[in-house]
Amino acid sequence: MSLERPAAFAVDLRHLLGSFRGVYVVNAIVGFIFAASAPVAIILTASARGGLSQSDVESWLFGCFVVNGVISMIFCLAYRQPLVFFWTIPGTILVGQALDHLSLAEVVGAYFATGALMFVLGLSGWVRTCMSRLPMPIVMAMVAGVFLQFGLDLVFAIRDGVMIAAPMTVAFVALSAWARIGRLMPPLIGALIVGVAAIALSGTFDPQGLAALTVARPNLHMPAFSWAAMAELVLPLAITVLAAQNAQGFVILEAAGHKPPVNAVTAACGLGSLIAALFGTVSTCLTGPVNAIISSAGDRDRHYAAGVMVSLLALLFGLFAPVFTRVMLATPKVFIATLAGLALLRVLERAFVVSFSGAFTLGATVTFLVTVANVRIFSIGAPFWAVIVGLAVSWALERKDFDKLAAGQGR
Repeated sequence: MSLERPAAFAVDLRHLLGSFRGVYVVNAIVGFIFAASAPVAIILTASARGGLSQSDVESWLFGCFVVNGVISMIFCLAYRQPLVFFWTIPGTILVGQALDHLSLAEVVGAYFATGALMFVLGLSGWVRTCMSRLPMPIVMAMVAGVFLQFGLDLVFAIRDGVMIAAPMTVAFVALSAWARIGRLMPPLIGALIVGVAAIALSGTFDPQGLAALTVARPNLHMPAFSWAAMAELVLPLAITVLAAQNAQGFVILEAAGHKPPVNAVTAACGLGSLIAALFGTVSTCLTGPVNAIISSAGDRDRHYAAGVMVSLLALLFGLFAPVFTRVMLATPKVFIATLAGLALLRVLERAFVVSFSGAFTLGATVTFLVTVANVRIFSIGAPFWAVIVGLAVSWALERKDFDKLAAGQGR
């Protein structure tokens, strides 16, 4: 095994509690609001497309926040770094599409297989080698094709619910344009606040179905293993976690002066995915945006305290998932669509830039088109075939790009 061991698992309670103040508290709250707003909206959108029941959604959110909250707290305390885990957003979208033709039990089976794969990769130390073999333009073209619908939904939300979606979008753009103000009020949080105000003024909040404060009673799901689900979901889910999510988190933490334990994090994502799968929850990943927020200011050796605070808030949210789920479901659909679309706007931009600004552009174009076409073959969804076809096209017509990729790995 090649797991990075922490220097010493000894909680310095005085140092930890002394960091529960000022910028660390603010960053923790902002980071958690980010995780509990737009990403949750994406889950609600994906689950609605998949026809999941409300109890299944509540169980999904319980796994997202409680399982990952526990893992985050352990890693933050053990490594004294801001190592916050949540769930893969691209994977959530993939699952929403897959639930059109796969049962929830089959999807849960794919979660188990993905978790086992990542756990083995983490223990073996093969993560960097495996990810370096896949051309990122082709992988990101698949991600762009999957995310495209969320960008279109943002446009449709402005068309269909202009009184709510338009002010949210204007707030997001304004805060993004004025960097100084945007640092004090993150654009997505500003859009969320404006959206809540617009809903209150328009009277479109539907309180029917809201209940008293209730604790989560998560469902336990037994997996069903099918070749169709394995082929369609396992590799794309593992790619989104390792290449799209964890890689982003590693770069962000390294830029802040931390040294994230790559293999241990990968193994934890695998183990977390195996546990979360019991509750019907999509695969665990190291979150990039939240870790970026909590490591953006203050002393580096106190950033982990903000991660601990995020973990505590996640546990609270997960335990009362039924309440928060019903509140979100009571809001207008255009609010959810706008929040999700704005959250993924930069990600969609980055996916296009990575896909079409350098090598493997023809393979990336084909991958994007096959993904958007969303044609299933042998009951296997389009994202899997998109990557396969894109790789085949690049191998046949862009062989020089593969040679350059191999040469870069040899250095």
